Amino acid sequence: MRILLLGHHGQVGWECRRTLAPLGEVVTADYPEVDFAQPERLPALVERVHPQVILNAAAYTAVDRAESEPEVARRVNALAPGVLAESARQVGAALVHISTDYVFDGSKGAPYTEQDLPHPLSVYGQTKWEGEQAVQQAGGAYLIFRTSWVYSLRRESFVRKVLEWARQNDTLRVVEDQVAGPTWARLLAQAISAVLAQALASGDARAWLEDRRGLYHLAGKGWCSRYEWACEIVRLDPRREEQRARAILPARTAEFPTPAARPLFSALEIGKFERTFGLTLPPWSQALEMAMEGELG
Repeated sequence: MRILLLGHHGQVGWECRRTLAPLGEVVTADYPEVDFAQPERLPALVERVHPQVILNAAAYTAVDRAESEPEVARRVNALAPGVLAESARQVGAALVHISTDYVFDGSKGAPYTEQDLPHPLSVYGQTKWEGEQAVQQAGGAYLIFRTSWVYSLRRESFVRKVLEWARQNDTLRVVEDQVAGPTWARLLAQAISAVLAQALASGDARAWLEDRRGLYHLAGKGWCSRYEWACEIVRLDPRREEQRARAILPARTAEFPTPAARPLFSALEIGKFERTFGLTLPPWSQALEMAMEGELG
């Protein structure tokens, strides 16, 4: 299997580069070699590589900056996935695309399913939803995986920020009214690679994937607030002796105004993914413990 991995410098892409390796040849591309803000250049890349699978882990993820750069965010998050989906169809490849819980407004008050209608609050969420729709409209073999609160200890993430804050401050204040399912990038990459391994084992990967094409939620099981998450990060820190923080205090989102609005409850129901592929991610707290042991221990 030849796989074209886009966005290998990011949290998920970096992990996918490792987890995809046993499946065949992995060709990587990322900015600045490939400018995703110029999606018209992507078909030539796809034609040159001629992959069986394209995994798009590239995205414009600067949520607040997107409010002042909507056209750049739209080219990367909405237009580029549509171009990739059409290019994949032209060369007979399958497309795996990663999306976000920020397509929802958080008002449901319960975990979102794939049947729930998105209502983004931000330019980032809106452009990611447009990207989903562009992939679906292109047809062919595609899988869209919505995930939430992705983190890695190897890249900038909420987990790394909390560890830094705990080493620099006596008191931390973290919002308690934003709730979702933290997702370790390594486990997300492993789950995606396990799906592609099933496709490869079928003997006709593209047909297998096309039979299962669609939108799936894939995130850490369960949910927590950012405050609860921060408390667990500090508790599980294997180098607690380096911490200055003696207290973590809950706060409200309104106390920390940002250019982009965030959904307050955006946990994802992952049952469809589990039923379709026979795979799951562990509870978020268990995954966090594994991440801290594996990357900091």
